[in-house]
Amino acid sequence: MLKILNRIIGITGKYKTRIRASYITSFFKGIMMKAPLIICFIAISLFMENRMDEAKCLYLGLAMILSVVLEAILEHLTNILQSAAGYMVFADLRLKLGDHLRKLPMGYFTEGNIGKISSVLATDMAFIEENCMGVLSELVSFIISQGIMVAMMFVMDIRMGALAVLVVIVFIIIGNLMLRMSLKHSVIKQEASESLTEEVLDFAEGIAIIKSYNMLGDKSQRLSNEFEKSCKESIDFEMAYGPWSRALYLAFGIGTAAMLAMAAFLYNAGEISNSYMVGMALFLFDMFVAIKSYYAQMARLTVTDASLDRIEEVFEAKELADVGKRALDGVMEETEIEYDNVSFGYTEKDVLRNVSFKVNHGEMTALVGPSGGGKSTIASLLARFWDIKDGRILVDGQDVREVSLGSLMDRISMVFQRVYLFQDTIYNNIAIGRPDATREEVVEAAKKARCYDFIMELPDGFDTVIGEGGASLSGGEKQRISIARCILKDAPIVILDEATASVDADNERAIQEAISELCRNKTLLVIAHRLKTIRDADRILVINDGKIVESGDHTQLMEMDGMYAHMVALQS
Repeated sequence: MLKILNRIIGITGKYKTRIRASYITSFFKGIMMKAPLIICFIAISLFMENRMDEAKCLYLGLAMILSVVLEAILEHLTNILQSAAGYMVFADLRLKLGDHLRKLPMGYFTEGNIGKISSVLATDMAFIEENCMGVLSELVSFIISQGIMVAMMFVMDIRMGALAVLVVIVFIIIGNLMLRMSLKHSVIKQEASESLTEEVLDFAEGIAIIKSYNMLGDKSQRLSNEFEKSCKESIDFEMAYGPWSRALYLAFGIGTAAMLAMAAFLYNAGEISNSYMVGMALFLFDMFVAIKSYYAQMARLTVTDASLDRIEEVFEAKELADVGKRALDGVMEETEIEYDNVSFGYTEKDVLRNVSFKVNHGEMTALVGPSGGGKSTIASLLARFWDIKDGRILVDGQDVREVSLGSLMDRISMVFQRVYLFQDTIYNNIAIGRPDATREEVVEAAKKARCYDFIMELPDGFDTVIGEGGASLSGGEKQRISIARCILKDAPIVILDEATASVDADNERAIQEAISELCRNKTLLVIAHRLKTIRDADRILVINDGKIVESGDHTQLMEMDGMYAHMVALQS
């Protein structure tokens, strides 16, 4: 139990001092919690011994009021120090997680970890924040309160104290066995929660395909199975926890009865006074409440332990090294991009093998070939979405691994087929390209991207808030907004995954005009699907099975009568 508490304290960072300070207020709160009982015991003893007078009664009454007021004040201070700090801890932790996620290679997000990230954010962090940060000091109060109760038993009679210690030891044994069981089931329970999150995300993201192929029953069944699995694990957790919880309550009942029996025996034997017997009656039903409450927190603390494991697992994911100290100085070399014997694999198997080519400043190089050949991977490696296995990628003569990521990304704009817009205003979605841009510059970028007219037709123009992912816009409209932010960024290198490949004819012309504005005087690396759009490229690279199998301009490749010529024939 203390190990789990130390783990929770370990994540509090700069708020650690506040949390520990709450232990002090909790210590005194624990004393104040038992003060009314002790005052009552003193008052009854004075009455029974005929030593009570008006002054003592007044002082005891004032002491009673003071103890209650102090307890309330200490409770308030504890909440300020601890509970408020708990929310600040997880606000910082979420920001830290966001910073960590942006430094991870893209492979982390394509390997089935989206459900894990969602579960950590929506379930694990929220659970600890709402259920555990507020009980840390309470646990300290419980320990102090239990210590006071045991001490009072020793004041009454050493045998009473010894029996109280024995009962506490029984509680500790049961509690530790319950802890061991609870830890095991908590891990399984949280894993089931993660699996359920992944299935819900998969179902929600693929709902259009599921409906169009009439797979609703099959997918719904899979989702239902995950809900049932999560429900079963939760019930199993409660079923396993239940017997130990009952054992705890049984120990509470038997321990309380044993203390009463011992007190009655000693009273009949004349070994404790009337006032002590009355005091025992006062303390009896509060005797082991503190330690019972302490171990009653077991379930939430063990779930917290499993949640911390999963949070740490995400934070332990290896970040893409950003140790480059150099900055791209903006001086254009004749050869702006160079791939030098580049090899890369997502796992042990190589996706690219010894890829070498150069792109001169202001040239357009197109990557074509069958799906899965490695075109998108080549483009992604330039932006360091992953790090290469062997070889080098140079921008203006500098290895991208030796350049800071910020400096590299300032030189590159990217437009892909699948556009993502944030749930924010259209203005802010465009301004992402250059946050310090003026409103006039944002509007001008929208005009160049051929999206100004449809934006002004929206209810609030540029201040219209769009749905998450741009759900309230058409595919062509989203694409033009994404091009507008690239125009605003005005980076010298543009990576273009042919943006017109999956849009309707009405949007295609507008997007082609927008792309022409974006690409003016830029160095282009284009992933081509429609071969007619790259006929004027300075160089066309045919990528197949991770290798460059043909290279040249359109005329040269047609004369070769190889794979490129065959692809052109198929499309025409």
